[in-house]
Amino acid sequence: MGEFDLIRRFFTRPTPRAVLGVGDDCALLQSAPGMQTAISTDMLVAGRHFFADTDPQALGHKALAVNLSDLAACGARPLAFTLALALPEANEAWLAPFAQGLLALADAQGCELIGGDTTRGPLTICITVLGEVPAQGRTALATSSALLRSGAQAGDDIYVSGTLGDAALALRALQGTLLLPPEALAAARARLERPEPRVALGLALRGVASACADVSDGLLGDLGHILERSGLGAEVDLDRVLPLLAARAHFAEGVAQFDQRYGIATAQQCVLAGGDDYELVFCAAPAQRAAVAQASAHSATPVTRIGQMQAAPGLRLVDGQGRSVAPQFASFDHFSAPKGQPA
Repeated sequence: MGEFDLIRRFFTRPTPRAVLGVGDDCALLQSAPGMQTAISTDMLVAGRHFFADTDPQALGHKALAVNLSDLAACGARPLAFTLALALPEANEAWLAPFAQGLLALADAQGCELIGGDTTRGPLTICITVLGEVPAQGRTALATSSALLRSGAQAGDDIYVSGTLGDAALALRALQGTLLLPPEALAAARARLERPEPRVALGLALRGVASACADVSDGLLGDLGHILERSGLGAEVDLDRVLPLLAARAHFAEGVAQFDQRYGIATAQQCVLAGGDDYELVFCAAPAQRAAVAQASAHSATPVTRIGQMQAAPGLRLVDGQGRSVAPQFASFDHFSAPKGQPA
């Protein structure tokens, strides 16, 4: 099967939103009046971001999900995406489920595949996704409705969506560094391999959240991006964050059994710095608490208030009594992590 046969068979489909889709040197999109285009690119490399034997259908889903998560963090509605795919060989048995997982999520989010490229090489998936946000001006950032990392104010509440740490826990289990019961492993692995981008929540938070980022490399690291861009500090209540590790609930005796078996430090590391969660961490003024609750309900996405932005620089962890907890966690970094370790 040649390159163009591969594209026609697995990745060519109708594109109602695009003026011109797959098949020419460029795709053509008609920009809607009063809208700005949001663009993000992510790359997944075998052996770095996923195990080579990962289920291809799940991998197709995740490849697009991690990009849609960036649009969610910007409050952008998905429009279209391009796919650049390097393959060791044109294996139909792998391509069919990969395309199925990829395009099922694309259809669910109304995001059209409009072009890309294929080549022979080590398995690598690169997706560029395009979305839109309303704007009053043609270029002025100040008039955009996009959620940014830079808009937080001192006194804002800090929230996180969904659960945290389960993907990191699954990765440890798959690497053989800890043993999870089957039910806990299945639940955690689903979070690692099939994350759900919080697009509906991101859209609902436009005009409500003051700042937002997606949690891809760990909560503390990605919240740190908001602190840096907003020029602020933060206090995070560790006792509100730890219950977000959902896998702990899959143990017969609950949280105590998990902590006794693996240690509280394992839960802390996974929740605070584990990565691969693809949830949203965002800020909003206390006066917006009812609006945040409404956005959560409207998007059917749970959110948890975990702390507060502060004028003093730095990120401080405290317990439920407000006592300082020394942070000893580093978020994932592609160039400092060990080679050959998926994350």
